[in-house]
Amino acid sequence: MTVPYLVGHDLELGETNARLRDPGGPRLVAVRAEPGGGRSAFARAVAARVRAEGVPCSAFTCVVGDEGRPLLLALRLVTAVRGHRTGVAGSRQAERRVSQALSALDEGDATAMGRALREALTWSPPMVVVIDDIQHADPESMDLLVGVGVERWAPQLRLVVTAVQRAPAGEAPPTGDEGPLHPLVRRAAATVVLRRLAAREVGELLARRLAATPDPGLVGRVRELSRGIPAAVDALLAGWTRRGAIRIVGGHAFLSSEAPVPVLPDDDRFMVALRALGEPCGTVAATLSVLWPLGRTAPALAAASSGLSTDEVHAGIRGLVAAGVMDRLTGADGCLTRGWTFRVPLVAHAVRERLGPVERARLSAVAVEALWTAGEPTVTGTGRLPPAAALLDEADAETYLPDRIADAGMLVDRRRAAADLTAAAQRIHPDREGRGMTRWLRAAHLLVDEPAARELALLRYGKAAYVAGEYPAARAAAERILRDPVEGLTAMTLQDTAVLLVAAAAGEGNQALLDRIAAESWWRESPLPAAAVLSGRALALSQSQRWRETRDLLARTAPLWGADLLGRVLPEWFWACAEWVLGRPDRFRRVVDTPLASRLPPEWAYSLTTSQFDQLLGARDLGAAAALLSARGLPAEALPPYSRFLRAHLQGRWDEALALARGMLANGRTFSPAPGHHLLHARGAAILLARGRATSATRLVRSVRGDREGQPELFLDHAEAQTHRALGDTGAAERLLRRGLSQAEARGLVYGTDELWATLAALLVETGRPDEAAHSAARLRHAAEQLGSGRAHLLSLLVSADVLPREDTDATRGLLLEAVALARSRDQPFETAVTLSAVARAGVGPKAQLYEAYELFGETGAALWRFHTRTAMREAALSVPGRRQVAEENDRLLATLVAEGLSNRRIAVLLRLTEEAVATRLSRLLTRTGLRSRAEVATLLLTGDALTVTDRRSSFV
Repeated sequence: MTVPYLVGHDLELGETNARLRDPGGPRLVAVRAEPGGGRSAFARAVAARVRAEGVPCSAFTCVVGDEGRPLLLALRLVTAVRGHRTGVAGSRQAERRVSQALSALDEGDATAMGRALREALTWSPPMVVVIDDIQHADPESMDLLVGVGVERWAPQLRLVVTAVQRAPAGEAPPTGDEGPLHPLVRRAAATVVLRRLAAREVGELLARRLAATPDPGLVGRVRELSRGIPAAVDALLAGWTRRGAIRIVGGHAFLSSEAPVPVLPDDDRFMVALRALGEPCGTVAATLSVLWPLGRTAPALAAASSGLSTDEVHAGIRGLVAAGVMDRLTGADGCLTRGWTFRVPLVAHAVRERLGPVERARLSAVAVEALWTAGEPTVTGTGRLPPAAALLDEADAETYLPDRIADAGMLVDRRRAAADLTAAAQRIHPDREGRGMTRWLRAAHLLVDEPAARELALLRYGKAAYVAGEYPAARAAAERILRDPVEGLTAMTLQDTAVLLVAAAAGEGNQALLDRIAAESWWRESPLPAAAVLSGRALALSQSQRWRETRDLLARTAPLWGADLLGRVLPEWFWACAEWVLGRPDRFRRVVDTPLASRLPPEWAYSLTTSQFDQLLGARDLGAAAALLSARGLPAEALPPYSRFLRAHLQGRWDEALALARGMLANGRTFSPAPGHHLLHARGAAILLARGRATSATRLVRSVRGDREGQPELFLDHAEAQTHRALGDTGAAERLLRRGLSQAEARGLVYGTDELWATLAALLVETGRPDEAAHSAARLRHAAEQLGSGRAHLLSLLVSADVLPREDTDATRGLLLEAVALARSRDQPFETAVTLSAVARAGVGPKAQLYEAYELFGETGAALWRFHTRTAMREAALSVPGRRQVAEENDRLLATLVAEGLSNRRIAVLLRLTEEAVATRLSRLLTRTGLRSRAEVATLLLTGDALTVTDRRSSFV
């Protein structure tokens, strides 16, 4: 029999069972927990463990309604004991007395039931009785149990009872606030109090429920809404699962960024319990679901807005607190009431959402007016904040007021409401946690009357929607503004709107719209200023990877941009990017080095800086990217996920990079502007391949093939070619590399070709075609000269050394030593390790460089490269440190390759071993682990570093 395990309460479960096994242990064990705290699960687990040890056990549950069925619990206890009585001393006489008592019970003789219960408990066989929810038991039976006295029970009888304990908000119910517990429960010799689950335990519970590792954001959100109460955790998961809001990506579970908080159904235990309280509790709960953050003023506001008297409101609050729906909040002295809060935020949400929109708006208006009149709001550099003393500390002061304003709508001062919503959105920009910026700005737009101001509000909403990945909404907002621009909009505003329209269309993958915008005819009759028209056309061309046309358009029209510095910033940036991609980086460097950001509006400065940062990381220039952030005063934590992914990848923090990638994949937020459309998938695939996940790497790349119709896929071609090459399919690899180069040549692209030329040259050397390899090396050198990037130069040094004649050792040595120096200066762990490994294998420099490469591969988790480095170390007669660790790493890598579905032949090619050697290693792995097949290896392997998606979009396994 499987022994149950309870997340967060397994220690208490073990201690309880130890007490039950102890001959001198307590005869009565009480288990207490707040509603939803896991009492029933604990009771079931206790019974299961007892039975697993061969001890007779009876278990039953008291339910609502049992209170009105006199002597029911006593009868069930007597019956349970009789069912296990066998050969107990004195049992024949006891059995006769019990039978006589039960016969008398038919005539309603409670005294007879008392005698039967006493005889049953006194002459009980060795057994355990588990009674769940004893608070619902009939009082007559409970009084009889107290009357018998625990000390008179048979020494071998053990009773475990669970009961609800009301507790104030907090991590664990204090024993001093036990609520209306029956004297029997209070007299238990041992008491177990089930505390709420900590964040770590919530994560463990989610992992078991979802069969996947939960994302920290998911864990935090569940803990916040459930307060660690197991039943609330399960209710949340059930609600999100029904909506398809949980996405499984590579063995990791994510909450969709679009997922609202679920509303508990009517038959949920929390809602049933609240409904059972009747009135005035129901009305008070509904009112306070909106007003509770206002603290001690909330009851008076609730009375004024609900039609109840103040006494009725306080009576309702007392009922809600007694039932465990709400908690009283006290000050530091533990006496003065600060206010009341819902014990489970999920319940507060469910109650609030059950209000009709009119009622919710009315109550929200009450809250807004109360905050506005509570005192002059604190004025900060970013807008108004609610008075610090107006809200309870337990409420979110940053979101409460704007949420209520958005709900109140037209019922409050529209001008002030719009201003406060806009200021609140600015404070949390760019709202990575989805706290409400988009909703607030949409509400602000609806509150503005003046035409130009209303269009500005609409633009702010559209930009927020774009940041949130709501591309259709962003596009619709931009189209509405540009369709018939109102008077009073500045040229800069219209330029901003045109850029938003193109960016949203690109995010949607709406190539037809991009083509229309890029055409001169689309703008011919436009009333927009030249800077807006040209910026929109140039961005549309660049997002379609039509870089030559972008460059030519901007070079031809530069005099039309106007003299305004702000109007020239974007066209200048688009021009710089076009020339850079085409192999002329001078303008790009000048623009990046120009400190314009400090003279731009904050949103423009942020967007421009992150765009430039991404382009630098796309070229693998980590140093320049770091310098840019420092110069612009932008902390790395403020970067969007895509930027942080690129940064973490180059810094060798691959676990972090994969975590970011999974989150973006789970939410379909993988779009990035050209020329880096496919960088996330390409670099994610490179990480997977380096960790042995060749199949996953290929599927990740192919999942986005053709998503940008007619556009080149250089990064995808390179990533997939590398996988084919590693698996020995050099023909497929070469075809992909040459296809990418052909596409680049047709469009005049140089950016991205350095990686293609370098890999093609290495492939040609491997397949014994030195002349073709030398030609590719020459093309790489030319590309490196055009790009002027450190990465291209490093690749050129390595490839040039690889294609030199073997006898030209001095030239080879010079190139490789220069490569090592350059790689070290760039401070990118994986790149440095690859360089050191290549140089060491070429016999240049000390062999000990292999040790350094080996450690760097280990830091990034590049298991496949680390395996090959071990082989190179042995061939160089170097000892490999950590014999046990090496064995574990080899087993893990082999299991990974098996889980990827690779045949022994494919594994042999990837590991550069013979098929016989692979078969031997696999046989040893099965023997050591006790597994019987490749399928079992695949099933049991933890796939924490895979990029696999299971949702409505695609499936990478």
